[in-house]
Amino acid sequence: MHPGADQVLDALDPEQREVAAHPRGPMCVLAGAGTGKTRAITHRIAYGVLSGTYQPQRVLAVTFTARAAGEMRTRLRDLGVGGVQARTFHAAALRQLHYFWPQAIGGAAPEVMPHKAGAVAEAGGRLRLRLDSPGVRDLASEIEWAKVSLLTPDTYASAATAQRREPPAGLDATAMARLMATYEDVKSDRGVIDFEDVLLLTAGILGEHQEVARAVRSQYRHFVVDEYQDVNRLQQTLLDLWVGERDDLCVVGDPAQTIYSFTGASPEHLLGFRSRFPQARVVELVRNYRSTPQVVTLANLLLRTPGGGRRSGSVELRAQREEGPQPELVVADDDPAEAEGVAARVAGLVADGHPASEIAVLFRTNGQSEQMESALAEKGVPYLVRGGERFFSRKEVRDAVLLLRGAARTDDGEVPLPDLVRDVLLGAGWTREPPTSGGAARERWESLSALAALSDDLAATDAEARLPGFVRELDERAAAQHAPTVQGVTLASLHAAKGLEWDTVFLVGCSDGLMPITMAETPAEIEEERRLLYVGLTRARTRLVVSYARARTPGAKGTRRPSRFLDGTEAVLGAGARSTPKRRRGTSSKSSAPLRTACRVCGGDLTTAKERTIGRCTLCPPTMDEQLFETLREWRLETAKEASVPAYVVFTDATLTAIAERVPADTRELSRIPGVGAAKLEKFGDAVLALVKDFSESQSD
Repeated sequence: MHPGADQVLDALDPEQREVAAHPRGPMCVLAGAGTGKTRAITHRIAYGVLSGTYQPQRVLAVTFTARAAGEMRTRLRDLGVGGVQARTFHAAALRQLHYFWPQAIGGAAPEVMPHKAGAVAEAGGRLRLRLDSPGVRDLASEIEWAKVSLLTPDTYASAATAQRREPPAGLDATAMARLMATYEDVKSDRGVIDFEDVLLLTAGILGEHQEVARAVRSQYRHFVVDEYQDVNRLQQTLLDLWVGERDDLCVVGDPAQTIYSFTGASPEHLLGFRSRFPQARVVELVRNYRSTPQVVTLANLLLRTPGGGRRSGSVELRAQREEGPQPELVVADDDPAEAEGVAARVAGLVADGHPASEIAVLFRTNGQSEQMESALAEKGVPYLVRGGERFFSRKEVRDAVLLLRGAARTDDGEVPLPDLVRDVLLGAGWTREPPTSGGAARERWESLSALAALSDDLAATDAEARLPGFVRELDERAAAQHAPTVQGVTLASLHAAKGLEWDTVFLVGCSDGLMPITMAETPAEIEEERRLLYVGLTRARTRLVVSYARARTPGAKGTRRPSRFLDGTEAVLGAGARSTPKRRRGTSSKSSAPLRTACRVCGGDLTTAKERTIGRCTLCPPTMDEQLFETLREWRLETAKEASVPAYVVFTDATLTAIAERVPADTRELSRIPGVGAAKLEKFGDAVLALVKDFSESQSD
C-alpha cells in the first residue's frame, strides 16, 4: 500500500472516513449541506488509487458543472492523484461521441449548437407562430425537459396531458409536439445537434453497438456521481449504459437540495439506489462545517415535518463550528424599503471592513434583482449579478487576456509579475483607483482587479512565475470555468446560489407568494420551494438575515405574510416568523427568541426593525407630537445638507419618530433609543436635546 493511503483517511471525520475507506462496491452517500461531500468522495478516489484498488485512468467521476469538475480535479491533484477523469455528464458524453461516431456511424460527429433559441425561433416561423424572446426561451426549456424525460414529438402530448403539464407561450400539447418535430427538422437541415442530443446519441450508440459499450466499460471500471439528486431520466439511462452489469458505483447527493425538477431532475434515483443495489453501503454525512450552530438550527427546523420528524431522505445536520450571531427576521413596509434597508446594512458591513465578496443577497426570482441593484448602486457598493455572463466570457476579461498574451512574448523578467500585469491592465481600461460610480463601470473594474489579484496569488506561491505562466493559468481556469474571486456583493437567485457559500447572506422576499412562489400549486411543487429556501439558508457561514416586505409599493396596504415555511422557526427567528401572527395585548411573549421586543403600548411582539426602533407596533396609535417630529425633520435636513450626506445617515425616520414619542430629557434617555449610538450621540446629541427642550418649554408656556 502506498504510504500516503492511510494519511488520506486520517484527514477525515468518522462518516467521511467510512465513505473513503470502502472504495469497492456500490455506495450511497446522503450528504447534508456543508458536510464535506466533495472532500469525502475525492478522498475515496485518492484512497482507492493510492491503496492500489483503482487504476486512476479507470475512474470516471461525473458532476453537473464544469466548476465542480475542475474543483474535483484540483483536489485530487493536491492529494497526489492524477489521471482520473472528472467531467460533467455532457463533457464525458461528448468526448465519447467524437471518439466513437466515426466507427459507429461514419464521418465526423455533428457540431453542437451553443444555444437553442435560433432554431426554436425558426421552427416557430415555419409553423407561423408569433413568438417573442421570452416565449422562445420558455419553449427551448420545454424542449429540454421533454428530451431529458426521453419524450419524442410522438409521445410528448400524451405525457404532458397525463402529468397536467401546461406548455409555455400559449401552446397546447399538440401544438408543442408539432413545434418539437419542426425543431428537429431545423436541426437536421442545419446539420447540428443540441446538448441533449449529445447524451441521447451517446446512449443510442452504446445501446446499439455492443463493441462500443464493451470499449467504454473496459476503459472505466469505477464510477462516482456527485449531486446525484439532480440526475434526470436521460442521464440515468446513460449512466446505466456506462456501468453495465458491474456495481462499482458511488453516488452522492442530498434529497433536501433537489431544486431542479422543472428541468427533469428527480431525487428518486438517489432515494431508490438501495432497491437497485440491495448490498449497497449507505452513509449519512451530517457534520456541518460551513455554518454556525444558529444557522444550522434554523435549517434543521425548516425541514421538520409538522409532527417533528424529518422529511423524506433529509439528514439532521450537526453543527461543528463555534457559536455565531442569531439569524434575524426583518420586516419592511414595502419592497423599496426592504431593498434600502438591506443595502444600508450591506454598506455598513463593507465600511466596517467586511469583504464585499463574502456578502450575498439572494432572492427567488431574477426580477427581484433590479431593485437591489439600484439600492446598492445608490450606496456606492460594488455588486455582481450571478447567473449572468460567465467571468471569462466578459468582454473586458477577454480583451485583457488578449493583451496579456501579447505582452507575455516580451516578458524579460525585469518587472515583478504583479506590477507587469497591472501595467498591461491599464491598457485594457483598468485604473489603480476604483470608479466612483457603481453599476456596469464598477463591475468591469472589479473584473480586471480580480485578474490583478490572481497575479498576486501566483507570485506568492511561485516566486519565479512570469507572464507566460500566468496566461497559462488563465487558460486553464477559463477551460474549467474556475473564475477568480471578484470583489463585489453577489446578487443571485436561489437556484444560481446552489453550491456556493458566503460569510453573510441576506435572503429577501421571504413572504408567501414569493416563497413559495404563486406558481407552485401542487404539494410536490410547494415542497420543492421549501427545499429552495433550505438551500438559501445553508449558503450562510456566519450571519443570516431573512426579510420580507408587507406591501409591494409605498403606501399600499400591507397584506403580505411571512413565508409559511418559517412556521415552526419562532425559537430562532421570533414570533414574527409565524405566517398568521396573533397580537397579544397586555402580556409579553415567553419566547426566548433574541429578537423579541415588546410594544410599550400593547405589550405585543415587535417584529420589524422599524417597530423595534420606535418601540411601538404599527397597530397601536402614535403618541408623538407631529409638530416636534416636523421640527426634528427640518433640523435633520439642514444637518445632512451641511455634511453633504443623505438625510437617513443623520437619523432614520424611525429614530426621529422614537425621539418625538419618548421626548428624552437627557443624554441617558436619548442613548436608550435604538439608532442613537455612541458616535451619533456625541455628534448630534446636544442639538437634539436642545430642540426637544425648546419644544417642551414652548408647549408649556
